[in-house]
Amino acid sequence: MKKTLLIISLLTFLFGSVNAQKVVRLYEGKAPGSEDWNYAEVEFANPGTETKMIRNVVDPTLEVYVPEESISTGTAVVICPGGGNVWLSYESEGTAVAEWLANKGITAFVLKYRLNKTPEAPEEFDDFWNNFGKRIKAMSKESSSENKPVVNPRNYGGEDGLKAVQYVKEHAGEYNVDPEKVGIMGFSAGAGVTTHVILNSDPEYMPDFAAPIYGGWLRGESVPENAPPLFILCAADDRIAAGSPDLFKAWLAAGKSAELHIYSKGGHGFGMDKKGLPVDTWIERLHDWLTATGF
Repeated sequence: MKKTLLIISLLTFLFGSVNAQKVVRLYEGKAPGSEDWNYAEVEFANPGTETKMIRNVVDPTLEVYVPEESISTGTAVVICPGGGNVWLSYESEGTAVAEWLANKGITAFVLKYRLNKTPEAPEEFDDFWNNFGKRIKAMSKESSSENKPVVNPRNYGGEDGLKAVQYVKEHAGEYNVDPEKVGIMGFSAGAGVTTHVILNSDPEYMPDFAAPIYGGWLRGESVPENAPPLFILCAADDRIAAGSPDLFKAWLAAGKSAELHIYSKGGHGFGMDKKGLPVDTWIERLHDWLTATGF
């Protein structure tokens, strides 16, 4: 009996090591520019996958996943879930990604960033959800590579992304992280946060690598002179991410390092959800790239 309890305790310790160990608020008081946002954040389940979603974010945070010290690589990444800037696919494109990376020795910080407000009443939100889904499906059938998620006139998510990378670099020692091995990745609208950070970072806080997944747009801006290596990934049947090859070409034209992966099938928003397709192993390609690039 004692031996069984010991084994259970050991397994709990080992597998519990990749659970979130800390949640950090990005700002000491209310986030700048949204001080008058007084509505409640809402957690809900994705009707299709039952994975955790979040909407109406007012207080931006980082949820920290620290790997076992024995396997730590010293690399850290800020993860920006997507959701059209109206909700966050917090599990599929956030915590599940963080757990996988932490098991590979990478310290992961899941960013819960500010979003456009959605209806507070559940009934009204159901209508909003259904209509938004129809809009996304329509966008995915269009041929334009200019499709972009909903963007607030002020890019609150982008501001939170900048603050997140700054936090990780300034507190790297607390997490056994090399401040010169801090990157950022994002999905869909979160990929937009990722490119915003690259385009607007102060030199000392520029991410050391970046990975926009089915998204990311330059919006007419030039690739920075100190732009980091870029890992780009999407599916060919996702018209929302049709501009991914353009992003790749822009990096190469600027003399910067970039890698592009396009799966034939996968659609938009697959995250860590399994589809029974080759795209299911996309995160392994990301890890291969990180290793080959020195992270």
